[in-house]
Amino acid sequence: MSKPTGFLTDTWTVLVRELTPKLRQPASMLFAMVQPLVFLGLFAPLLPAVENGSALQWFVPGIVVMTALMGASMTGADLTAEIRSGSHERLLVSPLSRPSLLVGRALKEVVPVLFQAAVILVVVTPFSFDLHLGGVLVGAVIVSLFAIGLGAFSFALATAAKEQDWIFWTVQQMLIFPLLLLSGVLLPLDGAPGWLTFLSDINPMTYVVEAERALFAGEFPADVVISGFVAAAVVAAAGVLVGVRTMERSS
Repeated sequence: MSKPTGFLTDTWTVLVRELTPKLRQPASMLFAMVQPLVFLGLFAPLLPAVENGSALQWFVPGIVVMTALMGASMTGADLTAEIRSGSHERLLVSPLSRPSLLVGRALKEVVPVLFQAAVILVVVTPFSFDLHLGGVLVGAVIVSLFAIGLGAFSFALATAAKEQDWIFWTVQQMLIFPLLLLSGVLLPLDGAPGWLTFLSDINPMTYVVEAERALFAGEFPADVVISGFVAAAVVAAAGVLVGVRTMERSS
């Protein structure tokens, strides 16, 4: 019988296991970009003109965060398939630690998010979008943390739902669209009713989007960037905590 290994080694093993299919079939990550690219194609021409630069500077960072939201929140569906096939049960009884099963899966979300963000930037840069590499790199750290947390929550939901796919998809769909709309990704919330403003203020994605917009414009306002980083870090920490506890209790 194999001896248990360390947490970091186990996490790396799970990370490699989860990434291998993605790297062998990168087209799957491109396919997930259909919706963001449709939004860019259909909404971007409707954006009002701005005095300083292209309206894409405002819109594209939100689309990057939306891509992270959509992709990471759906990733639990892969786990439901493993639960149905029995492969997840075999992992639970393997020498791998249960926390590593969650953390390794959550860390995997960074790769598709960064890959898709890079593709979006390649697509929009020729169309009056000013690329500020330093800001983009800092923004990549923030959106990666956000994706890790979302992925962990998604895996926790899939673990709790077990083989009942409808529970996973119902809860997932009920949550992502309010998060998306209340973050101001598609429309600014200036002048919104007080109750909408309140809901936007307690939405962590709002602060991530605002930080990304500032950074992608080449600006580094400390309060906005720190708020975005803290919001993403809180989502990551909460997601991993909930996910690990759910994984430890799964059977």
